[in-house]
Amino acid sequence: MANFNKVILVGNLTRDPQLAYLPSQTPVCEFGIAVNRRWKGSDGQPREETCFIECRCYGKQAETFKQHMSKGKCVLIEGRLQLDTWEGQDGQRHSKHRIAVQRFQFLDQGPRPKQATEPPPEIPPSIEEEPIVGDESVPPEDDIPF
Repeated sequence: MANFNKVILVGNLTRDPQLAYLPSQTPVCEFGIAVNRRWKGSDGQPREETCFIECRCYGKQAETFKQHMSKGKCVLIEGRLQLDTWEGQDGQRHSKHRIAVQRFQFLDQGPRPKQATEPPPEIPPSIEEEPIVGDESVPPEDDIPF
């Protein structure tokens, strides 16, 4: 039987990414995202649920992610589901699923430019302008009829 472990999510960062380095000096970036689901219930009322997911990426990707992302920004991540287990100070075993990020794409475009209410005024072409070489709308000097 074949196995397949692939996760694709689009969400917003819940906190600023944290960058650290392994003993081997490999960069590691950890961050969380929130993925929202909206729907109408059987009573017609709008409903919403939010799923919070921990994520981790390594290497050059980790540094790039830290450099360009911050809390609230939207990102698409692609990776695999991974189970982390550890023993707490109380001696109990704990576990948490997280996404081992393989690829990501920034989705925020930043602030959008304001739309002008009026088109910019047209500037008439200067009489002193030289014609562009290869411009078929301007006849060569030898063909000017006057």
